[in-house]
Amino acid sequence: MRVAVWDTYVKKTDGSKMHFDILVQESIKDSEIIYNYGQEYLKGKNVISEILTAKECEFCHIEEASQIIINDIERKGYHIVELKNCD
Repeated sequence: MRVAVWDTYVKKTDGSKMHFDILVQESIKDSEIIYNYGQEYLKGKNVISEILTAKECEFCHIEEASQIIINDIERKGYHIVELKNCD
């Protein structure tokens, strides 16, 4: 499966900046769907953030997905790759 990678940065209440990627099926082009996935992830991390926009979250590239990523996308529609300050 080929997936689209959306590079995302969110400022946390302590001033630090979270960096994570949202991976979705390549065919998903609607940015509002991607932003909603990002908000769902943030809610699960108890991070309060304003609505995600193109300023915080933008398409980066397409790549081949591993089986773990495919399983996640099939189960909930997206996969998150935590890169910085996501704890």
